[in-house]
This record gives sequence, C-alpha cells and structure tokens, in this order.
Amino acid sequence: MPVYEFECSEGHITEELVKMGTQNTKCSKCRKRAKKIMSQCSFELKGGGWYADGYSSKGSKTSKKSE
Repeated sequence: MPVYEFECSEGHITEELVKMGTQNTKCSKCRKRAKKIMSQCSFELKGGGWYADGYSSKGSKTSKKSE
C-alpha cells in the first residue's frame, strides 16, 4: 500500500498508508474529513540530457572513407 498526503479543511497535512484509489480519510489531528492532495515532487532534471551529450545521430566519426 502506498503512502499519500491528505489535507483537511483546517489545513493540517498528514501522511497515511492507504489502499490505492482512496480519495478521503479522517484527519489524525482534528478528525475532520481530509482529501488526497498532490505531493510536491523532489525529482529534478539537471544538465543537458542524454541527447545533448553526444548520443544524437549526427553521423559517425569513424565512417570516414579510406583510400
């Protein structure tokens, strides 16, 4: 079961281990209805990426004709 974040009408944000598809739960602080929210992601892409680092198909350097 995954961990999701829930926020109640009082503004409390809690994490709960619940079944997938769960949209609402009770707030553990005030016992009011809390709905599932989108968590902030810490994933960040940095740098030029694989395409800019030389894996593009510009042509091979070893494909020179030998005479």
